[in-house]
Amino acid sequence: MSLLDQETDSLSSLEERITRAVEMVARLRKEKEAAVEEAAAARAEAAEAQADAARLTDEVKALQTERKQVRGRIEKLLGQIDQLGAS
Repeated sequence: MSLLDQETDSLSSLEERITRAVEMVARLRKEKEAAVEEAAAARAEAAEAQADAARLTDEVKALQTERKQVRGRIEKLLGQIDQLGAS
């Protein structure tokens, strides 16, 4: 094998490695972009879930307050009924 053939083989080998490296960089960039988009979507979903949880917490508190008011009114009515029976 002559020196020219060896240099050509070395150059071909280098060219192949560079081509593979370029392809790998392109693939990794696409994967990174997909991962960034997925992470953004997950963050948005988590924020929405947190907002839903806050709304549900507020609703539960409102229902508990309403329940206390209704209970108080019923106890008052029962007290009035007891007074009628005692009279």
